[in-house]
Amino acid sequence: MPETRGGRPIAASQRPTGGDKAIATGKKQYFRRKKVCRFCVEKVDDINYKEVRMLNSFISERGKITPRRISGVCTPHQKRLSEAIKQARNIALLPFASKM
Repeated sequence: MPETRGGRPIAASQRPTGGDKAIATGKKQYFRRKKVCRFCVEKVDDINYKEVRMLNSFISERGKITPRRISGVCTPHQKRLSEAIKQARNIALLPFASKM
């Protein structure tokens, strides 16, 4: 049943959104810190496919490569990282996928 105001349905543009609720209720909104690239901070130029422990931290438990928005790695390092992970998978240092 659609929401009504005085017997008429409320238009989609008039419905409160999540942002309006936070302002209306007076909840404190927290500021999320910007993620910094781990490789830029440590000044790592080349990502080696033989460093399995380091590569494992960028792989989910299902064997998928963690995306940039979650890992916080910059674009050039993410490209090198994914290439290194793919190389390590091809020579069986890392799994392609884990069992369910």
